[in-house]
Amino acid sequence: MTVSFRGLAWLSLVMVVACVRPNEESTNGPSGFTPAAGGKNYGGVFRLNESEYIKSLHPHSITDAFTYRTASQIYEGLFAFDPTTLQVVPRLVEGYDLSPDGTSYTFRLKKGVYFQDDPCFPNGEGRELEAKDVAYCFGMLCTQRRQNQNFSLFQGIIQGASEYYAASAEGQAPTGGVSGIQVEDKHTLRIQLTEPNSLFLMYLAQPACFIYAPEAEVAYGEGMRNRAVGTGPFFLASIDEDIAIILRKNLDYHRKDAEGNTLPFLEGIHIQFVKDKKTELLEFRQHNFDMVYRLPTDYIMEILAGTAEDAEDGEYSEYQLQRVPEMVTQFLFFNTQNEVFDDVDVRKAFNFAVDRQKILNYVLNGEGFAAGNHGITPPVFPDYDTEKVRGYSLQKDSAQYYLEKAGYPAGEGFPEISLILNADGERNTQVAVELQKQFLDHLNVNVEIKVYPLAQLLEKGFYGDFNLMRAGWYADYPSAENFLWLFSGESVPKTQDQPSYPNVARWKNEKYDWLYQEAIRARSIEEANELFLEAEQILMDEAPLLVLWYDEGYRLLQPQVRDFPNNPMQYRDLALVWFDYSL
Repeated sequence: MTVSFRGLAWLSLVMVVACVRPNEESTNGPSGFTPAAGGKNYGGVFRLNESEYIKSLHPHSITDAFTYRTASQIYEGLFAFDPTTLQVVPRLVEGYDLSPDGTSYTFRLKKGVYFQDDPCFPNGEGRELEAKDVAYCFGMLCTQRRQNQNFSLFQGIIQGASEYYAASAEGQAPTGGVSGIQVEDKHTLRIQLTEPNSLFLMYLAQPACFIYAPEAEVAYGEGMRNRAVGTGPFFLASIDEDIAIILRKNLDYHRKDAEGNTLPFLEGIHIQFVKDKKTELLEFRQHNFDMVYRLPTDYIMEILAGTAEDAEDGEYSEYQLQRVPEMVTQFLFFNTQNEVFDDVDVRKAFNFAVDRQKILNYVLNGEGFAAGNHGITPPVFPDYDTEKVRGYSLQKDSAQYYLEKAGYPAGEGFPEISLILNADGERNTQVAVELQKQFLDHLNVNVEIKVYPLAQLLEKGFYGDFNLMRAGWYADYPSAENFLWLFSGESVPKTQDQPSYPNVARWKNEKYDWLYQEAIRARSIEEANELFLEAEQILMDEAPLLVLWYDEGYRLLQPQVRDFPNNPMQYRDLALVWFDYSL
């Protein structure tokens, strides 16, 4: 199914792409480019690939990194992250005030910010962003409905949010909206918290807090899965489902760079969905992609050698290799309300049965930062000592001891179970096959592998339709709290027929939840981290998950790509990217 918006024809992008070949030069540089201040250039289409198709572009439905990376070029929040430092920076606000008790924020919106043109507006022309739009989006984030998967972000944090959510479930949401979200005037919004929260501005930079046009929701409803109207540097021009998404430059975008250049530099972004990583790499080498993220495991050693500083000219010497330890942990969820994995001894047996270092070395060919022998939090936060958390490593005797303790000596009588996953360019499948072998060798337990498209996998996960589920958590903001949030008991519904997100494991522990909440209330990072570490140890002792490895991000860029830093969060600001053909 192809959906086109605002009259964009595929031909227009084909013409633009044709203009950016590096060997097409004129007296003024490559055809189709215009010089900008600071030696930069306007023009060109950035071409990239995602190995999984998007689930839904509606901000309140975004729960995966693939969709986030696309949506973040269309939408914006009140705050964003600096792509180099990952510090929180204002985006749709020009300033804010915080009350002395740390519970009341007054935000002053940036003036002259417009929604992208779209047929949902009269005459198709986008209008100026107002405080009421922010209040609307945040109010809908506190409303119970199927497309809202992210209420837990505000649950118990904004005054009146939990009460409003409960009332909306009964169809009785207060007409005045959420009591803690108040419009002061056209460009001023006040948010009242239930208690101080040092991470609140980071929350506002998350995709669930992207601001969208209320008119779009009225016009398209659940169709906002593939319709998007925001204030970002690019607008959604065309979708060919499972094949490609085209974004085009927002000519009314409000930001400028340090040299005073109006952003963005690019004319557009072309996103394809090639699932095979080897094919993606081949397309990159044929200059059909400007970036490849996550390298095929069979080629990693060759690429590392070919891009080394002392490497001679060869297949990969012209490209830019970027690598950085990521705020990403790869792991398995146990369904703790399942009749098999509701037993902590079974969960411990599976944890002790996995040789994580072997997976890292021989299945991934080293494309990872470290084996997952500690907690859920990756070792990338300098003020958070993950080595204090006791995790798991391969210990066959312990694995068999806990399995026997659970009533399954040598795996005898263990029921049939399955591991569900998405392929992600075959990497996940390769890891799953190795896990299947290790579970059989070390536990004498057979595990069936079932591969699903990402959207179907998430649906099964949220509704508890699984035994074991492969997952990877990409931090939304740079804090250990973002990983521990995954297991907060507040997000677990009372009944099985309701979705559970982010706590897909449906695990609850009162002491863990108390420590987690106390850490959020802490007045210093040091105090918070001590509490988070204590909570994380409880998490690992109870083992509602099986940590596999902590990721390292490998990216190859074409030589002409500029101002596209790699960072541990894979946070991408393509508004700043430009092409340099002066080489």
